[in-house]
Amino acid sequence: VAQSVAIPASENCAGCHYRGSGEISVKHGNVDESLFFPSEVIDVHMKSHNFICVDCHRVNVMTLNLSHRNRNDCTECHNNNLHQDERLNMHTDSVACQTCHIPDVEPTKSYWDWSVAAEQPLTEVEADKRIKLNGSFVYEKNRIPEYRWYNGTSKRYILGDEIDPKKPIYIKLPMGDIKDADAKIWPFTIHIAKQPYDSFMNILLPAKMVGEGEFDWTKALELGAEMANLEFSGEYEFVETEMFWPATHQLAPKEKALQCLACHSEHGRMNWEALGYPGDPIRWGAQDRNFVLKNGNKKDEQSQRGTE
Repeated sequence: VAQSVAIPASENCAGCHYRGSGEISVKHGNVDESLFFPSEVIDVHMKSHNFICVDCHRVNVMTLNLSHRNRNDCTECHNNNLHQDERLNMHTDSVACQTCHIPDVEPTKSYWDWSVAAEQPLTEVEADKRIKLNGSFVYEKNRIPEYRWYNGTSKRYILGDEIDPKKPIYIKLPMGDIKDADAKIWPFTIHIAKQPYDSFMNILLPAKMVGEGEFDWTKALELGAEMANLEFSGEYEFVETEMFWPATHQLAPKEKALQCLACHSEHGRMNWEALGYPGDPIRWGAQDRNFVLKNGNKKDEQSQRGTE
């Protein structure tokens, strides 16, 4: 038995992760069965360099580890100054490699509405059966990621935490901002779910959707709360939650990386104001630059010098 122990192959990881939550491309985005035998366009590392999952993954993903410890970064193998164009090298201080080298996210479930599960009588049509069991959901293909500052740490919801249903509810949220010297702009997919919560106690509730609780929300929530050692008042409603997933897989070859105008143009994909900039950094004037620097983002002083 001891002699049979070996480094896990990608198939070991794929058994669960390629079908997280029971379906292909649920939540994770660019983690699916295409990674079994990817072309170079799908993932340059797994095709051209025969990478397996554990070459990059030690223990850390955003869900499992709140800190950046035990996380393999691109710079563990690649030098920060690997670009021939020095203007690109200046970006690596504030922009994650994945931001340019993962232009889009392949099919991913972006919205999951549990509130309609068990709503209609079950028919023989498979689509109706799926909605009856699992609610309805929306898949998106070639989805442009959302961009946020990320310092390698995250905040997440813990069962039993009180929520305010009138405010955004984050199951998993990346930490960091423009003033954080350890943060970089990362690409994310955001998975939105409409799920049950105890409307009297204001806590999210797990539901036991199979067996005794099947097709009966009150019973499913009662059983789920009992299993999670939570109280259930018997009153429930549904609320939307958001879960951020960093895009790190399906890394494109350098020829497919984003070009300058993808971000620095009138219709670029970056929302500079939401990221804390007074506008596109390439167009800053002295007054705008001083505004940001006074607010503590020293690394952008270097980026600005590179732009000039």
